[in-house]
Amino acid sequence: MDSRLIVALDVPNALDGLALAEKLGDTVGFYKIGLGMLTGGGLALANELKQEHGKRIFLDMKLFDIGATVEAAVRGLAQFDLDFLTVHGDPHVVHAAKQGAAGTDLKILGVTILTSLERADLDAGMIQPGDIHQITVERAARAFDAGADGIICSPREAQAIRALPGAGLIVTPGVRPAGADLGDQKRVETPASAIAAGADHIVVGRPVWQAADPKAAAHAILTEMGPVTAHRLAQ
Repeated sequence: MDSRLIVALDVPNALDGLALAEKLGDTVGFYKIGLGMLTGGGLALANELKQEHGKRIFLDMKLFDIGATVEAAVRGLAQFDLDFLTVHGDPHVVHAAKQGAAGTDLKILGVTILTSLERADLDAGMIQPGDIHQITVERAARAFDAGADGIICSPREAQAIRALPGAGLIVTPGVRPAGADLGDQKRVETPASAIAAGADHIVVGRPVWQAADPKAAAHAILTEMGPVTAHRLAQ
């Protein structure tokens, strides 16, 4: 199964998420469950999709706290046999998360700069001045140095991050099929361009679950990405 496509289950609750997964069937084998779903049964859904349906699970929590708290949180989440977990890409957070995931197959992904942000948003948050592309690439490099298995970035930074020494997995949200509504995303590319730039996985939500035929929408995205190589299929 082509695992390059990760469908974001950004729906209100676990029942809606399970219904969507059933509609998508074997077309999609990898799902993202985010913070918005957490109080709607997100962890229960993650466990059911993983254990009973054989799906891969990306838990998008974007954890950020002192090291000891992050380590404890990740240790608790690792017991659910998940595949990916996001934390903020700050080195102390990544390092603590890796300690919490030790001895498991859970991969820790560091968040660089959210794909819904642009330079004006960083200024409002008092983030250091400079080009957003360079800041993203530098945050990715520091996350990898701290032990991250992969990073989250927009497709526009994927090529530069792929060229970093020791670069691991690259997962790109901010992906929209040609002609799709951008929603709240600002640094956006198409599925084909994201893969061509070096992404291992793309994350797509609304263009799939808001479609009249979600399965057809997912299939169209997979087709748009083109054939998968043996290396990418294994990621």
